[in-house]
Amino acid sequence: MKQKSAIIIGAGIVGLATARALASRGYQVTVFERSEEPVGASIRNFGMIWPIGQPSGVQLDQAMLSRSIWKEICTEAGIWHSEKGSLHLAYHPDELMVMEEFTEAESKHRNCRLLTPEQIVNITGAAQQQGLLGGLWSGSEMIVEARTAIKAVAGYLAEKFKVEFHYNTAISAVNHPYVSSGKRSWQADEIFICSGVDFETLYPETFLKASITKCKIQMMRLAAQPDKWEIGPSLCGGLSMIHYSSFKTSSSLPGLKERYQKEYPAYIKWGIHVMVSQNGNSELTIGDSHEYGLTHDPFDKVFINKLILDYLKTFATFKDDTLIQSWNGTYAKMTNGDSSFITTPESGVTVINGMGGAGMTLSFGMTERYFETR
Repeated sequence: MKQKSAIIIGAGIVGLATARALASRGYQVTVFERSEEPVGASIRNFGMIWPIGQPSGVQLDQAMLSRSIWKEICTEAGIWHSEKGSLHLAYHPDELMVMEEFTEAESKHRNCRLLTPEQIVNITGAAQQQGLLGGLWSGSEMIVEARTAIKAVAGYLAEKFKVEFHYNTAISAVNHPYVSSGKRSWQADEIFICSGVDFETLYPETFLKASITKCKIQMMRLAAQPDKWEIGPSLCGGLSMIHYSSFKTSSSLPGLKERYQKEYPAYIKWGIHVMVSQNGNSELTIGDSHEYGLTHDPFDKVFINKLILDYLKTFATFKDDTLIQSWNGTYAKMTNGDSSFITTPESGVTVINGMGGAGMTLSFGMTERYFETR
């Protein structure tokens, strides 16, 4: 029986997850990446695998499956990863109330619990203690260093599954079973377009008809902490609870959001919520903001970075807060509430897109479930 073949366009996290799902099912997989290495949204993030942000049901299932696949790959390939979970910190009674309601509703689905200020001090020295009322701890969250992990996953797939990668190869046309880059062409039984919002150049009509937009985020990195000092779990302020849909199970969330709209109007306007993760070099990644639209200016807004840093100080303190990098990234976001976008613009061609900033968290699980059921 002839081995099935697949071409994947895009070597970011969605492309890699698709490659893994197909290769593990016996496909001969070839991946094309327009750049010398991935430089898009897949490396411009916290490196968070973040089940706490996904609502119970299909998305939480995908997130937890992704986490197990990430763990398997990181262990086999020797990729640095941290499994210290997450901690949302409360400094106001309404924040603590949302956390209490979340825990009551979700603890049967998740490894999470409320912590007292004393318990928080025992697991992190980075929490701002003044005014601290408590926190929501979750043990499911995992961190990788996205800038190196994405490339390392590609190497793992090439070695274990013989996935073939072609870098510096921009696919300019698709006409199943062929893809072409200039005068060169390749063919496969199935073609998958996983190149972020770039699919609009290959199927512009499909893009225009989709309920999809683009989101620009701004992020920063702080210096490596002295003596490899660790913050423990990734830390979040209360604003994160109005950003992630998982917290909608709390009946107190609308009231909390109403207060934030009055006290933090600029944060709401620019989609800012603040989190911090730590990589294997003890550097701290912080962010982020969310600007939506089909076209974004390519420059960072200094006032947004200042807003992020100011709010960060309300719940976290570090040994060294020297800013060493600032950047922005863009990803596809569904406007209809869906967590992904999968469509077939022509026979034999599938677009997988629209992960909405949760690519690191959902991609492995989403593609695994997709190929299980199709």
